[in-house]
Amino acid sequence: MSLAIFTEQSLQERKAASNAAKLEMLKKFKQRPAADSPEVIARNAERARIAKEREERAAARQAQKQAEAERLEREKAEAAAQAEAEANAARIAKEENDQAMVNQLMDYEAQLKAKRDARYAARKARQR
Repeated sequence: MSLAIFTEQSLQERKAASNAAKLEMLKKFKQRPAADSPEVIARNAERARIAKEREERAAARQAQKQAEAERLEREKAEAAAQAEAEANAARIAKEENDQAMVNQLMDYEAQLKAKRDARYAARKARQR
């Protein structure tokens, strides 16, 4: 480590160092290629191409997400329709079962009434 860092510098030395740094920065700036140079134009074209590809990939991802969302929505609607159809089928089966039970009960009651009427008729026939 150099001891030059810790030594005190005079004003002229500091000014000279500052001017040298400024000249170095100016030299670096002047070395940059002009805006209309072929390498700058090529670099800008490459950046534009990369940006366009990035936008295309983002648009493709967005379209894929949209398609996936539509597919999920369609599947959800199909599942809801299937569940509704199953519920309707179950309801219809229950109604048919209930109607069959009502018909069976009515037949049974008709049989009981027929037996009761037969007993009544037999009793009336015996009494005559």
